[in-house]
This record gives sequence, structure tokens and C-alpha cells, in this order.
Amino acid sequence: MPLLDRDGVRIHYEVHGKGPVVLLSHGYSATSQMWRGQIAALSKDHTLVTWDMRGHGRSDSPDDPARYSAEATVDDMAALLDAVGAERAVIGGLSLGGYMSLMFHAKYPQRVRALLILDTGPGFRKDEARNGWNQQAARTAERFEEEGMAKVNALREASTGGTHRSATGLALAARGMLAQRDGTVIESLPGIGVPSLIVVGADDTPFLQSAEVMAAKIPGAQKVVIPAAGHVANIDQPQAFNDAVLGFLNSLPA
Repeated sequence: MPLLDRDGVRIHYEVHGKGPVVLLSHGYSATSQMWRGQIAALSKDHTLVTWDMRGHGRSDSPDDPARYSAEATVDDMAALLDAVGAERAVIGGLSLGGYMSLMFHAKYPQRVRALLILDTGPGFRKDEARNGWNQQAARTAERFEEEGMAKVNALREASTGGTHRSATGLALAARGMLAQRDGTVIESLPGIGVPSLIVVGADDTPFLQSAEVMAAKIPGAQKVVIPAAGHVANIDQPQAFNDAVLGFLNSLPA
């Protein structure tokens, strides 16, 4: 079980297969186990790297709130690429993981071969909308603090799979990583110059418009809507999801 030491914060990750590297990041309050239905398909001709964000799953949950931030998460992703010897990779994720993938491209564009943006929103340009999102993130943090491990244990029954070790870690991740600070990500979309695939579940109503916005703003982006799928399209319809992603990956220039 590989662990990456990030200044005393141990990050759990897994490596499957051989070939061009694909790094997948999970959504908030999920773990790397949400990709279990993709491992066999995506690792056949690629090196698939999955991981648990800080505060999640088998990664550490430090007590210091300052250790949780979007910037730290993006730098964790860069360190993971270093750990597997990849200068460039296909970077992708679902929901929070997709948002972090877009933020990764904004900071490290030279390390991105292509983007997989899955059931994701690009953030908000207007302060009012961002404040509403952040209030929701704060309420999520409060629920983890109030209910503690009872709330964490309830996640074990969720379709995303995986288990967590710390309610405090998830609360701090909500405040430091799920909350958004500015419009950097949405403003970066027109400048994305790598092949990009946007995938959204047909029943993921809150994110359908986000997918439209990103498809319009990212030059040359492809968009796939997965029928009979919600916010975790890869779990709801794994075959259709895998077919869409593999079709995209196999189309990339060497």
C-alpha cells in the first residue's frame, strides 16, 4: 500500500497497469475506491493512478486546518506524478476531483496531456453564487463535526464505497478544499489547450448546465452525456462510462 509523505501528511495511492499515466481524483467524501469499476478497463493499456485526498480514506487527516487547501491538493497531485515518474499525464476526476483537475491544469499546464472532467462544475465567477456554495460547504463541515463517526460510518453504505478514518478530516476538507476562493478555474477554461472530455450523467441535473458551459468554453472539448446516470456516472453506468473514457484515451496522440 504505497504512501506518499507530503511534509508529514501521508497520502495513500494505488498504481494499476502499465502505459501512459492517467491520474483520477475522487469526489468530496468519497475515496479512491469509487474507481473500482474502472480499474480493469483503464489499466489494460494505461498506468492508472488513484488516490485518497487528505482528510479522506486511508490518507492522513492532520489537525491543522491550514494543511487543507485546494493549493495543497493540487501540489499533492503533482507529487503523485513525480512518485510514479510521470512528467505528463491525463488528469481527471469527478466533482471535487474534476474541479481540482482543472485547477491543476491552471497551475501546471505543462504536466497535463489531456483532461477528464466528470460530473463537475467549473466554479463561480460571481461572488454571490460562490458564497452560496461555500455556505453549503460550511453546513457539510458542521454535520461531520456534530455527528462525528456516526456520520462517517453512514458513508460506508454510500454507492461510492471506501471508508474514512476521521470525521474531523472530512470537516476540515469541506472548509479548506470544497469551499472556493475565487473564479480562477472558470476563468481559465478558454485557455485550456489540451484535449478535454466532459462526462455528465443525464440525471445529474445540477451539473448538466455546468457541462454545457465547459463544453462551450474549453476549445475543442468533447461532451458525453451518460443515459440513466446521476452524479456518479462511473458507478451508475460503468460500461457506458468506461467506453466513453477509453474512446477518448485511445484517440489521443502519442
